[in-house]
Amino acid sequence: MYNYVVTAHKPSTVVSSVRASFSAPDETNLILNKTTRLEFYTLVPNGLKLFMDLPVYARISAMEVYRPRGRTTDLLFVATARYQYFVLSYDVENQKLISEATGNFKNRVGRPAELGVLSAMDPSCRMIGLYAYQGLLTVMPMVTSSGKQKQQLTKSSQQIRRESRNIQPVGTIQKPFNLRLKELLIRSMVLLHNTELPTIAILYEDSKEQCHIKTYRINLKEKECVDSPWKLTNIDDTSNLLVSVPKGGFLIVQSKTIVYYDGDFKPRQIDLEFPTAARGIAAVDDDGSRYLIGDVFGQLILIVLPDTGDLYTHFLGKISVPSSLLYLDHSYVFVGSHFGDSQLIRLRQDKNEQGFLLDILEKFINLSPIQDFCVVNLERQGQGQVITCSGGSRDGSLRIIRNGVGITVQATLDMSGINGIWSLRPHFDADYDDMLVISFIGETRILKLSQGEELEEIDQYCGFDMSHPTIATANIVGNLLAQVTETSVRLIDLNNQRVTSEWNPPALSKITVADINPTQVIVALGGGNLVYFEIKGLDLVEIKSTRLEYEISCVNISPLDINKPINSTVVAVGLWTIIGVQILRLPTLEIIANQPLEGTAITRSVLLTTFEYNHYLIAALGDGQLFHFIFTPETGRLSEKKQLSLGTQPIMLTSFTSNGMNHVFAASDRPTVIYSSNKKLLYSNVNTKDVTYMCPFRPTPMATSLVITHEEGLTIGSIDEIQKLHIRTIPLNEMPRRIFHQEYSNTLGILTTRPVPDPETGIQEHLSFFKILDDQSFEFYDWFQMLQHELVTCLTSVKFDQERETAPEYYVIGTSFVYPNESDVSRGRILVFHVDKKAEHTPKLRPVHQKEVRGAVFTCAPFNGKLLAGINSKVIVLEWNPEEGEEQLTEVCDYQDLTMALHVVARGHFVIVGDLMRSVTLLAFKESEKGEKMLELIAKDYNQNWLLAIEALDDEEFIASDADHNLFTLRKNSDSTDEEERKKLEEVGAFHLGDQINRIRHGSLAMNNPDIEPIASNTLLFCTVSGAIGVIATISEERFNFLQKLERCIDKTIGPIGGLTHSEWRIFQNEYRSREVRDFVDGDLIESFLDLPRKDMAEIAGTLGIKVDDLLKIVEEYTRIH
Repeated sequence: MYNYVVTAHKPSTVVSSVRASFSAPDETNLILNKTTRLEFYTLVPNGLKLFMDLPVYARISAMEVYRPRGRTTDLLFVATARYQYFVLSYDVENQKLISEATGNFKNRVGRPAELGVLSAMDPSCRMIGLYAYQGLLTVMPMVTSSGKQKQQLTKSSQQIRRESRNIQPVGTIQKPFNLRLKELLIRSMVLLHNTELPTIAILYEDSKEQCHIKTYRINLKEKECVDSPWKLTNIDDTSNLLVSVPKGGFLIVQSKTIVYYDGDFKPRQIDLEFPTAARGIAAVDDDGSRYLIGDVFGQLILIVLPDTGDLYTHFLGKISVPSSLLYLDHSYVFVGSHFGDSQLIRLRQDKNEQGFLLDILEKFINLSPIQDFCVVNLERQGQGQVITCSGGSRDGSLRIIRNGVGITVQATLDMSGINGIWSLRPHFDADYDDMLVISFIGETRILKLSQGEELEEIDQYCGFDMSHPTIATANIVGNLLAQVTETSVRLIDLNNQRVTSEWNPPALSKITVADINPTQVIVALGGGNLVYFEIKGLDLVEIKSTRLEYEISCVNISPLDINKPINSTVVAVGLWTIIGVQILRLPTLEIIANQPLEGTAITRSVLLTTFEYNHYLIAALGDGQLFHFIFTPETGRLSEKKQLSLGTQPIMLTSFTSNGMNHVFAASDRPTVIYSSNKKLLYSNVNTKDVTYMCPFRPTPMATSLVITHEEGLTIGSIDEIQKLHIRTIPLNEMPRRIFHQEYSNTLGILTTRPVPDPETGIQEHLSFFKILDDQSFEFYDWFQMLQHELVTCLTSVKFDQERETAPEYYVIGTSFVYPNESDVSRGRILVFHVDKKAEHTPKLRPVHQKEVRGAVFTCAPFNGKLLAGINSKVIVLEWNPEEGEEQLTEVCDYQDLTMALHVVARGHFVIVGDLMRSVTLLAFKESEKGEKMLELIAKDYNQNWLLAIEALDDEEFIASDADHNLFTLRKNSDSTDEEERKKLEEVGAFHLGDQINRIRHGSLAMNNPDIEPIASNTLLFCTVSGAIGVIATISEERFNFLQKLERCIDKTIGPIGGLTHSEWRIFQNEYRSREVRDFVDGDLIESFLDLPRKDMAEIAGTLGIKVDDLLKIVEEYTRIH
């Protein structure tokens, strides 16, 4: 099988962050490490503005910012988990990144540090220190002077020129060297300020788990480190962070105390009011006199370090649990989080309504860590929605994620036969709408907002022609209205409520299509006749008419000047006989562009619009095909054509505004919202079907609604924020660990843990719960608390009676008892619950059965009316035996040759087992003639893989992820004649994802369209620790071969990023072996084709022997699987 792997939701965790003046000397930038991506923001008056999102072919371990002498902007140093590094700067003039340096700090014999790569930057830019291997400090010296002053006057000019060529710029990283340290487990390290030699302070833990601090002076010239007199022994073992203070010395952050050792190594400390575990710390002032500290409970504290006297603190308020904390400027603070949404906050002088000295200005959605998820079709729209167990501690939540845009219904009206709808304002300058004009085959009807804010039908309005269907209507400058019917164009004065001007087509002619803007009207008659009008005072003045060669199917005269959106310099015309669009100059009606469209259906709708200062022409056909072009009004040039299919029925295009941004609604059998992000058009499905027309409707200045029509009538609704994925949050205030959707009871079951801190030590214990909630409203129904020290581990739903269709389903939970002084788990439980849907008020949980087992129940799954469970090192099969009304689980067989059975997947009578260390094992459930039941070994993977998730692709092939962030596929050797070969699972696919997958499940985020041939035969979804959601799509060999060629072309065009190559990044690698990518295609790289300049696209298309527009269409098809 061949698989296309793509990210539907990018990693959202913030691992670390730095502040810099990176994009310009006078700008404040925020740079975020999001595991495998770098995000660059600029601080602007109204918040943070993203200016670059950079994929990195590596897992980012550390970042440092520095500015060598003579530079006007900062440089960014990045170290990776594979012991590579690179330095980036930004070319302000050309607005592009520059790789200043690349290299590696690998050590072939070193043992990786337990806490990953730690980094420290010398404040005087003399060196960077990295702790990547136990007992080894990697020193990266930096050039501190140009060397020009050392050139002697006695040297010849030739010698000086020769030596000048070898002079390295200040700040250049020189060849790294290693220094041996006695300390092995380093928790934190910093390079200190104001020191003659670079001086490093390290907080470390010894073999007896005692904490100490030691300092070393580093002689860069001699490449040696010398013990510094500063050292502390047997300090509080909750010490977890060192902070270098600019005015000298360092801070030690402990759970109960903050200690400051100044430049003379004199201590001052303050006891904290609440025991805490600091998660982030940020200096407020350049001299380090004030620091912000965020803790594991989401408390933000200000600590003040006066020049003399005691330290003191202020409680500022509650924030997300931080993984990173940065003071930006002007009281703005960024809170980066792994367990909750990241935030931009602003400190304030006085308390707000909550009693906090801070305001949360902006939230950045974060799904990490995703422990589990389920795929459901809650709205029965044929589209999967993902519900994730996201976050942790007090920031835990469920996140409901769907592809596209949701419309929340506010009102519906039965009214069949609608063939057009428009909203009107009470006067031109009004900032709200009070009328809906609805066109039918033989009449026009008007709904008007009453004083009670209800829509009521009125019989007549200001001279409106109600006896004919309306073709177009709109508000006009001067407090006028224009209405176009097949027999007339009317201009209506709203002040005097009368018709001031009217135009009728010649005898035997009818108006077929029309469009109106605030000062212009365009109408088309039969025979290709086009008539152009302008509004002059109270008069409708015919300016020009012309006859086109073909019948006209649609027109559009939308203004493109966003600064003066009242008139247009061009009109777009769709044609019948030949499928195409023409652009005509106004007022002359001279044809300036003629664009044929590939297709057999007529052009049903055209629209001129502007996205992010780029002008576009969008054209839609009667068969669901959509085209768009970049349009240059001055020359009439149409360029960068793109084509895609939105459905199979005619599309009607309408512009609307949401959150101050322009969007286009494409009404069809598969309605879609078109919008722009980073100068790229994007398409989001709408959570409804078969929309014929749409118009924006603003019943109040603050409310933005849409009115959509369908065969049965119309719907008024509010629209979600326009984005590719829509994410809704259900706060839990505790960590969700497992989730399962039980259709039988229409509930969601979740397992959660709640941290409860010890009031004396601050050490957290965890309480575990099973909760059920409604699968539509997400209202909590009932909950069950586990025993002390009992941790919930797995959750499923089982229908034990397979014969009876109405038989009940049961929730089944697995647990383990984790005691403080025991390393191995020797006790667990399997709990069975029934949801009583007939209970008074709301459904209730009814405990049905509990079974004690010897070990941790890591996993459980339904299995043909039975239950599979992985308990420590074995897999067991249990049957449900109802005896005299007392149901119970009975073990019928097991398989024990495992290390730790973390996952089980049932596939028919086969059982796929994911083992912690022994990769994948395939078992079969069999029953002998004598009635003996057994789990028989069929095959296994003999490679050593630390498994984290598994799923079956089909009956023959399985996919798994490991702790080294790889994906791989295994296949049964069913056709082999060799018995030994049949016992082996063959590894047929390999791919390095670069992220830790926690769960893989069958499902899709894309809406199922039965009228369009799918590009993938099977799709799976996965979730990761970093908050990413990905799609694995099984594709044909033909598609795979083509995409592989495209992948190589794109990689060659983009080139290495920071010296890191894509081909090396995707190599499957663990501590035992590595292998080239096989049978996987990187969808993220494929879809980056859409972001390339047109010139590069054309070059790649030429290499592949395909038209660039055809290649664009192919790539855009793949974007629609997520």
